[in-house]
Amino acid sequence: MKNDRPARHGRRVVTSILGTFLVVVLLVVAAFLVTVYFLEQKTRDDDLAKSASAVSTLLRQKVEKEAKAMRGLATALFHNRALEKALAVHDRQALLDIATPLFETIRTDYGITHLYFTGPDLVNLLRMYDPQQYGDVIDRFTVQRAKELQQVVYGLELGRQGTLTLRTVIPWKRGAELLGYVELGQEIEHLLFDIRATLGVELLAFVDKQYLTRERWEAGLRLLGREGQWDEFRSFVLVAQTLERIPIALKERFSPILARGGEIEVSDNRKGLFFASLPLTNAAGNEIGRLVIVRDVTRLEANFRRSLLLATLVSVLAGVFVFLFFRSALARVERDYQRQHELEMRLLHISTEHQRMAQVEKLSALGTLTGEIAHQLNNPLVGVVNMAQLAERVIDDPLRVRKLLGEIRQAGEDCRSFVRRMLEFTKVSRVHRKSTDLCALVRETISLFRQSGGQQVSVELRVPEQVRIAVDPVLLRHALFNLLLNACQAMGGKGRIWLTLEPGYSPENGRPGWMLTVEDEGPGLEPEVMERLFDPFFTTRPEGTGLGLPVVLYVTLLHGGRVDAANREEGGARFAIWLPDEEAERGADVENPDRRR
Repeated sequence: MKNDRPARHGRRVVTSILGTFLVVVLLVVAAFLVTVYFLEQKTRDDDLAKSASAVSTLLRQKVEKEAKAMRGLATALFHNRALEKALAVHDRQALLDIATPLFETIRTDYGITHLYFTGPDLVNLLRMYDPQQYGDVIDRFTVQRAKELQQVVYGLELGRQGTLTLRTVIPWKRGAELLGYVELGQEIEHLLFDIRATLGVELLAFVDKQYLTRERWEAGLRLLGREGQWDEFRSFVLVAQTLERIPIALKERFSPILARGGEIEVSDNRKGLFFASLPLTNAAGNEIGRLVIVRDVTRLEANFRRSLLLATLVSVLAGVFVFLFFRSALARVERDYQRQHELEMRLLHISTEHQRMAQVEKLSALGTLTGEIAHQLNNPLVGVVNMAQLAERVIDDPLRVRKLLGEIRQAGEDCRSFVRRMLEFTKVSRVHRKSTDLCALVRETISLFRQSGGQQVSVELRVPEQVRIAVDPVLLRHALFNLLLNACQAMGGKGRIWLTLEPGYSPENGRPGWMLTVEDEGPGLEPEVMERLFDPFFTTRPEGTGLGLPVVLYVTLLHGGRVDAANREEGGARFAIWLPDEEAERGADVENPDRRR
């Protein structure tokens, strides 16, 4: 019964852990799904918002492009001397006879629907699409602006018949004499179809009824041979569209976005439609209507649902896999723990004395480490206490107290720096090797060293073009930086450092590898310093922590290499890190199999 009770207790513990872990897994899966949902929603919303932005940008570009094209057509007309002469003498019949074939050509080839000839006094001489209407003063903004500036003016404008047209007005001059104005126009519908072909969206152009009269608008439709319904929408009239027809169910949805702008989504016969409304401005910069963008988002919605379903399946499968893996791992841990416990009990009876000795050695090592740390922290802390007591005695002297507080803060900064170096030293525990270009790593470390205060030290680099071996780049960069910093500090922050990377063989077994050497022109190394060079906490500088070179040694040993220190004959110190080249060693073993014996 005694042996069965711990087993039942262990099963209850395992069940409790598995239950808690299952709850955690479910929460993680739920959080993942929520995150995926919002990310997908944001991606979808951004995509739709970009559609509206793209339409606005492309419309502006199309207006500029078409205006330039119409200016080019007008320039071609200016070379027709007969047309120029007819305009100069205001001969309407000659203008009509000469311009008719030209107008037919540019209407067929370039989609130009309006061609006006107007005198310098802005009195219309000829409308090519309706020659019977003439003699009225053209007071539109583009014409007035062209007269004011005497240069080309273009933009979207409403005509007297309620048509929304891209108009380009060009002054016609003969030398310094102003003969009149040529106006070319293109219905906005042509621009909308171009945008639809580029972006794959449908477009509807609405004009506010306050800028139109029903009679003229309907007369304009009859003149152009088109159909339209004035009462189809409350405050706006549809003047151009790329849709063949607007579903009746959707017309009611236009009212909010026509009145307030913005975006909406609706469904029509299992199709998802996205509507966005942009302000439609004329050449004078006044808002005269709305441009409604219609995008079929059925496929986008399907992709959105498919992504959510896929994310759900993946997260559930991953959660099940993690749970089963954790359950299996927990069972193995339990079995291993039981075997280890049994083994420990046996060893406890067999080698009690040996364990006591090992414990004593651990406590001794811990005591040594604690003593070194206490020694490093004690000196600044004693100074802090003494300076605090002195500050209490001279509290009436603010300058003296401020100076003492500054020294106390500096002592605290020294303690914090020491603790930080201790933490950095303890982090160097495992090596993660990968194929690394040593030459690039060396150059990056030198750049980091210069940015960290080594600007006054000259580093002469001698490395091959490229050397690739398997190392941990983070640890090796840290070790090389420590060597450069140690050399810089030994020279007082000024001098020259020589850094060399060359092939080398291990002095112990002749294995191939690479030798990374750092030399300086400092005072060199004393014999008593050489003996304790790599001992933790040993330093010759008051502000040093004694952890830089031990880190170098530790990193080198983790890579299976070695580090040597010596004095240069010319003066200064020389540190050499040898790292094995495992790929070169395998190549040598293949060429000479007897080498491994």
